[in-house]
Amino acid sequence: MVKKASSTYLFIGQGSLSKDIKLKALRQEWLSQDTEQFNLDILYGRELSLKGLQEKLLCLPVRAKNRIVVIRGAAALKEEIKEFIVGYVRKPYAGVILILDIDRQDPKDKFAGRIFKYAETSRFQEAALPDTFMLGRQIGLGRPDYALRLLYQLLKNGEKPERILGGLRYSCERNAASLLQKRKRLKLILGCDVEIKTGRLKPSFALEKLVIGLSCLR
Repeated sequence: MVKKASSTYLFIGQGSLSKDIKLKALRQEWLSQDTEQFNLDILYGRELSLKGLQEKLLCLPVRAKNRIVVIRGAAALKEEIKEFIVGYVRKPYAGVILILDIDRQDPKDKFAGRIFKYAETSRFQEAALPDTFMLGRQIGLGRPDYALRLLYQLLKNGEKPERILGGLRYSCERNAASLLQKRKRLKLILGCDVEIKTGRLKPSFALEKLVIGLSCLR
């Protein structure tokens, strides 16, 4: 008896390594190594158009029975594409395996819930989004390397420098340090604020300097 592929897979979570292992297993199961390059498409939700997706789904497998179409960052798909997929998964095209990869499921977005019963779902560990409180804890533990990584991620996520400074000041005031230690930390934070507002340093450089200074303060 020939094994039939599930038509739709749903990956939810941020375990990128685990997702890659799962995807590799599906490729080995349903695609031939000789023709995989012709029958595997990896698309990206933010830049995908409805026409582009439809064209990939309509492509016929090359010297094989199945094709795999992966959509990374599927939560960022345009609404018209999400609506198309909701209809598509109910009557998928023969020989096409669609994999929808969602890093973080937004409770307000019902997309995943609407296709859940039509897909084989795998959940991966979701990493907590960094915030200034996590940054303050790493600084308090004297771990500048981890603290800098959190700072870079906060800035990459669009967090404003003044909000980061406000969060660090709040953490400093709540910290169970001596009065002298608190004064030293507040002095560094105020100094960073001045450097940013006067333009002496770029905000990212000023914050890097602050994080290292606070982490190494004893």
